[in-house]
Amino acid sequence: METHETHELTFQDGPESLSALVIQPPTPSHLLALAHGAGADMRHRHMQHLAEHLAQRGIATFRYNFRYTERGRRRVDAQAVALGNVRAAWSKANELALQLNVPLLAGGHSYGGRMSSHVMAEGPHVPVRALILFSFPLHRPGSPSAERAAHFERIALPTLFLSGTRDDMAESDLLESTAGAIGQARVHRIDTANHGFVPLKRSRKATETVYEEAARVAVEWINSQGIR
Repeated sequence: METHETHELTFQDGPESLSALVIQPPTPSHLLALAHGAGADMRHRHMQHLAEHLAQRGIATFRYNFRYTERGRRRVDAQAVALGNVRAAWSKANELALQLNVPLLAGGHSYGGRMSSHVMAEGPHVPVRALILFSFPLHRPGSPSAERAAHFERIALPTLFLSGTRDDMAESDLLESTAGAIGQARVHRIDTANHGFVPLKRSRKATETVYEEAARVAVEWINSQGIR
């Protein structure tokens, strides 16, 4: 099995120093700037599993903390602060992508994916080639609404949504219809997985784990978009 290089670094968001964690396969094909969810940080086991399985498929990841998690707080910052964190992280990730000579992708899990999509809708300041959104939180648990998708029509890049069939923050038909506002969007539902990618092991029919499936689908989609 190939050995992946792991290293930590910091980057600046104005006067703030934020942490990042890179997992890099020997010959990466792409680099994904990957933001964590609201109740976690970049070291959460879910984020680690995503990064490890993507690395096995040749995708390097640049995980990073938001300012509130860097400070050890639980409550998220104002959206403007979070968007600034994302922009700063993408700038640092772009430097690494240039060093590796690979395309830069961006996205995240839940809240991290949502903030990434807002930055993309505003117009990225670095050459991000596509968005990959894990468990996009389209609405509050059990309360379907399209309000959080209002900015989708301003996203002009290929976008992949990877959500579980039991995700109570992304009602299936609603996610499909709202994603349609993005011209190059695809929605893939992971059988029996919930918002945190926890599956129902007894009823799940797939032979892959949820992380194996997510990584495989992501790479197949990237290749189908011709992102090289």
